[in-house]
Amino acid sequence: MGLAIPPSRPFLKSLKSGLKETFFPDDPFRQFKNQPPSRKILLGLQYFVPIFEWAPRYTFEFFKADLISGITIASLAVPQGISYANLANLPPIIGLYSSFVPPLIYAILGTSRDLAVGTVAVASILIASMIGKAVNHTENAELYFQLAITATFFAGAFQAALGLLRLGFIVELLSHATIVGFMGGAATVVCLQQLKGILGLVRFTHATDLVSVMRSVFTQTHQWRWETGVLGCCFVSFLLLTRYFGKKKPEFFWVNAMAPLTSVILGSILVYLTHAEKHGVEVIGHLKKGLNPLTMSDLAFGSPYLMTTIKTGVITGIIALAEGIAVGRSFAMFKHYQTDGNKEMIAFGMMNMVGSCTSCYVTTGPFSRSAVNFNAGCKTVVSNIVMAVTVMMTLLFLTPLFHYTPLVVLSSIIIVAMLGLIDYEAAMHLWKLDKFDFIVCMSAYLGVVFASVEIGLIIAVSISLLRLLLFVARPRTFVLGNIPNSATYRSIDQYPVANNVPGVLILQIDAPIYFANASYLRERISRWIYEEEDRLKLSGETSLHYVILDMSSVGSIDTSGISMLEEVKKIVDKRGLKLVLANPRSEVLKKLDMSKFIENIGQEWIYLTVQEAVARCNFTLHKSKPNPEVEHNSKDNNV
Repeated sequence: MGLAIPPSRPFLKSLKSGLKETFFPDDPFRQFKNQPPSRKILLGLQYFVPIFEWAPRYTFEFFKADLISGITIASLAVPQGISYANLANLPPIIGLYSSFVPPLIYAILGTSRDLAVGTVAVASILIASMIGKAVNHTENAELYFQLAITATFFAGAFQAALGLLRLGFIVELLSHATIVGFMGGAATVVCLQQLKGILGLVRFTHATDLVSVMRSVFTQTHQWRWETGVLGCCFVSFLLLTRYFGKKKPEFFWVNAMAPLTSVILGSILVYLTHAEKHGVEVIGHLKKGLNPLTMSDLAFGSPYLMTTIKTGVITGIIALAEGIAVGRSFAMFKHYQTDGNKEMIAFGMMNMVGSCTSCYVTTGPFSRSAVNFNAGCKTVVSNIVMAVTVMMTLLFLTPLFHYTPLVVLSSIIIVAMLGLIDYEAAMHLWKLDKFDFIVCMSAYLGVVFASVEIGLIIAVSISLLRLLLFVARPRTFVLGNIPNSATYRSIDQYPVANNVPGVLILQIDAPIYFANASYLRERISRWIYEEEDRLKLSGETSLHYVILDMSSVGSIDTSGISMLEEVKKIVDKRGLKLVLANPRSEVLKKLDMSKFIENIGQEWIYLTVQEAVARCNFTLHKSKPNPEVEHNSKDNNV
């Protein structure tokens, strides 16, 4: 049975349909259909501000669970916030500010019930690395801070723009292998940077690569301080022990969650009682009381370093999005609900834009804090509000208590947190599953560790894009054979039992046909034909008569692809063969019809399935084959 050519649609209607499929695959407007205007306004408000959707259903039982989880993650947020701000070369108080305002914004706009918002090590090291190259944080601390919050603004603007324009697929360029390698490399770099705090060094390299850090460490052996070294080893051991216990006994997750704050309290008491700050142990020092000061006037849009802040903002924005969305989806899967990627991008963008105006730097949803939130039994994002209120109380009343907190404790907290990001098991899984993905992963890791964070990311993304281009430019083609005792046709490589059809070559094209792969496909199809003819000559089998192209996997085709098919037909005709098409898709069939290719090949040679195409070819072959008995009688009569 020949295929029916679908009717052509008006251009504007086709364009509208294409744009809808590209940017609105989830059809977010379906809920507004056939609704009165007042209902549409309410639905619109609930769609763009999710708190209005779940707040009316909120119960006291939910609040009790969120209160416990919110206080638990606040105990982690305070020491982590101070530690990561120190890692970003920002004042420690900025880390606390960043755990107050952004979680409130996310609670209003976010869609994940389990994500706990806060600062992360990777964004912190990116800011320290990229802005630190332009401005020294010790020599010009004020300008450094201004550039950091300006980069945060651009990170938020970029994230919100991706969400509003529904361009979240850009983040998908960071493949799983890229993220595993990049996160592992960044974690290694962060751990190496903490050697400054562990060894009590005052001067340390601003570079992040392994060689520079090791050179800085071993050229200052005379300045190593045994006091901080002993403290650091003790606290790292304590934190690792609590983490191990928390994994072995999940019901005691709070032991692991409270360990960083416990370390800060113990370290502060120890320094206060022994006056260790007078013996070379560096402490945080004075932290001013009060809530976040407004910093809108500090955004350095007119700075000569504007391009640096934009670049830093875009890169940190992408990394923060990739981590936050992945973490949110992971926990949503456990609880059987869905997060909205585009709304998440808008939420992240808004909390970073607002945060940049209130003394905060880049925040997202870190895995460690979100895991504690999840294990603590949170029900909604109210746990973020509870955390923010707890941090607010700390800012108002408790900051003087952190005066004696030793920096070596902060370094220990960061090291143990980073060890969890070096996922060697995932890397080994990539090696077993896909060697190319493993290469991407290790390229990202080695690039970050031996060059810089930016170079490692660029290398990994470049290799991933190269692989994507290879998939597009070099699609796979297969020879199909008939599975014995069935009407099914499958790849002969995959199913060795499949039989070739005498006189017929069946090829499957496994990708859309575009300008990028048209030339390759023409050459590859030609080669399949030559190889099949040579094989038949050597084996003495029936010569080749038909070439069937199974186009069931060809979702679309452009003008270069159509030209390629025309050239293939000429090659086939020249060799005395016949070209047959099987199951071309709707869009492909319409373009082939408009280009007159169907008229050229003949509509009777286009079939719904490979089985029908083979049946027609076999029928024509047997019909045209001379009858031996008739031929013998004819010869006798002539004699």
